[in-house]
Amino acid sequence: MKETEKTPMIQANNLTASYESLLVLQDISFSLHAGEVLAVIGPNGVGKSTLIRVLSRVVKLQRGTVEIMGRDLTDYDHEELARCIAVVPQASRLPNGFTAWETVLLGRTPHLNWLGQVSSKDEDIARQAMRQTNTLQFAARHMGEVSGGEQQRLLLARALTQSAPILLLDEPTAHLDLQHQLTLLQMIQQLAHESNLAVLVTLHDLNLVSRFADQVALLKEGRLHAIGTPDEVLTAPLLSETYNVPLSVIPHPQSGPPLIVPV
Repeated sequence: MKETEKTPMIQANNLTASYESLLVLQDISFSLHAGEVLAVIGPNGVGKSTLIRVLSRVVKLQRGTVEIMGRDLTDYDHEELARCIAVVPQASRLPNGFTAWETVLLGRTPHLNWLGQVSSKDEDIARQAMRQTNTLQFAARHMGEVSGGEQQRLLLARALTQSAPILLLDEPTAHLDLQHQLTLLQMIQQLAHESNLAVLVTLHDLNLVSRFADQVALLKEGRLHAIGTPDEVLTAPLLSETYNVPLSVIPHPQSGPPLIVPV
């Protein structure tokens, strides 16, 4: 788990950003440490995906600062940043002409030499990522032949193949059935805790957040409404106010994290 005296993997200070000429995020400040899963939650349109785009420098920072591993985000070139941050975007169709294996192997691009040669080490890393995501069995299939849920797992495998210490995931459980949602988030939690990755993930399912997050950032109207442990943030008053619907937080009937249910 994190050691707070160490330099955060991500440090955002008063992060403010616009998307398509609209001010989306205002004065967002947080830290993300190695070995930690930070879940970003909030209603649709609140800026969760934009936050990931800012951190990965797809959307330009309008005001404030972001440091990646103690260094200003703007100081990185694209290749350096790709060796530090791997992104699993929200479900999107991948080129049908690529096989699953070729798609995952693209994650090694930031590590290849100037000739773009793939080594046996690169192939071993990609193969291990596919084992971890349970996708190796359809490595030879073309992307047009796999389901949306399988594509999402392949996107995660590609990100793991990147071997970056920071992982940003935008709704990674979209299009996955319950079994694969739990399996994927258990794996992400394990990677953070055992491989010391820093993981930021946006999620809609508050019960998954309760179960798998170490820290929770609650966004409301583009601002950081609350941040802390799941017990501190996933409270009935905070959630009901933010989502504008009565919610109750009740003890688990057996054990484990509390359950969030509509009243």
